[in-house]
Amino acid sequence: MGRFEGKVAVVTGAGAGIGKACALAIAREGGRVVVADIDGSAAIACTAQIAAEAGHALALAIDIADAQAVAALFETAERHFGGVDLLVNNASAMHLTPRDRAILELDLAVWDQTMAINLRGTLLCCRQAIPRMIARGGGAIVNMSSCQGLSGDTALTSYAASKAAMNMLSASLATQYGHAQIRCNAVAPGLIMTERLLAKLDACMQTHLRRHQLLPRVGRPDDVAALVAFLLSDDAAFITGQVVCIDGGMLAHVPTYADGGNSRAARPAGETAEADAAPRC
Repeated sequence: MGRFEGKVAVVTGAGAGIGKACALAIAREGGRVVVADIDGSAAIACTAQIAAEAGHALALAIDIADAQAVAALFETAERHFGGVDLLVNNASAMHLTPRDRAILELDLAVWDQTMAINLRGTLLCCRQAIPRMIARGGGAIVNMSSCQGLSGDTALTSYAASKAAMNMLSASLATQYGHAQIRCNAVAPGLIMTERLLAKLDACMQTHLRRHQLLPRVGRPDDVAALVAFLLSDDAAFITGQVVCIDGGMLAHVPTYADGGNSRAARPAGETAEADAAPRC
């Protein structure tokens, strides 16, 4: 018996990357999964993979910024699978990040669209899921935040603000509905090498980012999916209202870590020389 036997999960942005890994992880442990993505063909491909592994899934094309579409998503989930127990709010406006700049250069349309998808879309999904979870005696929600929502950067202003707000939305939801046996946590990934990110980051930028991690590899979607599955499961029955980083230690160290910290001898032999020689992007 898997941890999600008899459970129904809705995963948004599940056509690729972290969302797909989460959908697969839930299905592999017995959950029935509604695979929701704005890219309908990607959602169908994900459900086909779940079916090939003897799992149960339903693909739906949806824009989570559309309140009527979100309502229809959860109505379909309830009609098809009988209810909703688990929700992973992973859909995000990643297509806008190349235009998401510093405050004075930021196009306000990018800000508005980012908030509509990342924050309002997450809220809409939670509002649809909560009554259905209450009807089934409780549930669990994981909102996909980001390390960008926990530290400042030279760009990604809208994205970072939306993820910071998502952290507080998660805490509010956990506070308001804990009495109804609904848990809500946020997961904050760091450098997770999805197909989309790999296409955007050149070798120079990948090297630059990896220098600031404590672990010697980049993260994988399956790493995040394992954490999400834990937080959704009864193994995490007493964990709620938390923001859990999964970043290889990127935010855990002093700012000068990549340049040797406070003692150049503190880094493994040869590593500081390699860091000094690394290109600055």
